[in-house]
Amino acid sequence: MENSSTRLHKFVNSSSATIQQCIGPKYVGPLGVLQALADGTKLLFKEDLLSRGDVRLFSIGPSIVVISILLSYLVIPFGYRLILADLSIGVFLWIAISSIAPIGLLMSGYGSNNKYSFSGGLRAAAQSISYEIPLTLCVLSISLRVIR
Repeated sequence: MENSSTRLHKFVNSSSATIQQCIGPKYVGPLGVLQALADGTKLLFKEDLLSRGDVRLFSIGPSIVVISILLSYLVIPFGYRLILADLSIGVFLWIAISSIAPIGLLMSGYGSNNKYSFSGGLRAAAQSISYEIPLTLCVLSISLRVIR
């Protein structure tokens, strides 16, 4: 039984093998069932994932992004009785926590000690900041409308 992700993975692998004019087997296992496992194993052992730059900044940056995203779930009520933290400033806390993520993006880009990664981190942080302002205005306008 194949699901759509397995079919998509097989399609991407076969099309890239066709484009690259690969000679040899295109699939691992019967009908390519083990191809995703082989690709994941290859990715794990391919190279060292730590940068030659500042290892602490390079490692802490993604952690800050993920932690800020996970902390934003604290203020979202998932049901009438299913509230993780009942706060009167929930919307403002959500906006404040979500605005920490660009700092992690900047730290990751700077910690790599590569000018292209740094410019990519700057671009990602600029995109996050530029989307925060309209998102904040929309959320606050809706919450002000609900309060009345």
